[in-house]
Amino acid sequence: MLSYAAEPYKEKIMTTATFIGLGVMGYPMAGHLAKAGLTVRVWNRSAEKSLQWAKDYPGTACQSIEEAVKGADFVMTCVGADKDLIAIYEGSEGILAHAQPGAILVDHTTASAGVAERLSEASRESGMGFIDAPVSGGQQGAQNGQLTIMCGGTEPDYAKVEPLLQHYARALNLMGPAGSGQKTKMVNQIAIAGLVQGLSEALHFAEQADLDVQKVVNVISKGAAQSWQMENRSGTMINGEFDHGFAVDWMRKDLGICLDEARKVNASLPVTALVDQFYGDVQGMGGKRWDTSSLIQRLRKFR
Repeated sequence: MLSYAAEPYKEKIMTTATFIGLGVMGYPMAGHLAKAGLTVRVWNRSAEKSLQWAKDYPGTACQSIEEAVKGADFVMTCVGADKDLIAIYEGSEGILAHAQPGAILVDHTTASAGVAERLSEASRESGMGFIDAPVSGGQQGAQNGQLTIMCGGTEPDYAKVEPLLQHYARALNLMGPAGSGQKTKMVNQIAIAGLVQGLSEALHFAEQADLDVQKVVNVISKGAAQSWQMENRSGTMINGEFDHGFAVDWMRKDLGICLDEARKVNASLPVTALVDQFYGDVQGMGGKRWDTSSLIQRLRKFR
């Protein structure tokens, strides 16, 4: 078995890592681990995706969850939603039934805090560690190894997995106990929803006022209005190009999680609830797979 050490960590740690879920995020994330020299196994519900990954990277495509996780020191997951997590973690064919005691399980799915807490407890009962570690940065961030990772779990488990996460992270931190990573990701999505709507309204107003919209952006992006969304999405929003990342369907799933959690913690999210409805309008326009900056198209249609 290969050993691996990352500065500033001096002790060697085992490097057999399994990655389950090879979507637009998981595929390159697993690739970063393989390129770093770790022993990587992958499993995906679509076997063709696993086989293609094994052609693109040094690693093993497995035919079952049991084969993928048996004897692995770390198991990473990145799937769709709570129901998908429960399906792959629990039951006689799941991760918890076949991963070895002492393994650290890391979930990169954007899911509810409740399911993170549930899987953390189940992992502990099985003698395993668990970190909920949702990511931000989109497909481009995953491909470039520049994701922001928000983690929930215990400090000892986080210390063990942190060197591995550094292979595809620009920034990462332990935010608190199990579920804290998911709650932090909710904060991220709440902030993005408001920013994108605000930017959409600003660009739409500039268009309707017969201004040179790109000139407007060039000026205001040097002041207090500047944001990542403005820097990276304003140009494509102006041009009506919406194939640059995180899909509207996924954002609605995430905002639903945010609104559910807000009810549990007695938080008021009026803008988030409104923007969620606006994304529903975009879905109705046929924009389910458009990226989240497509909110501006709703304003153009309903002006």
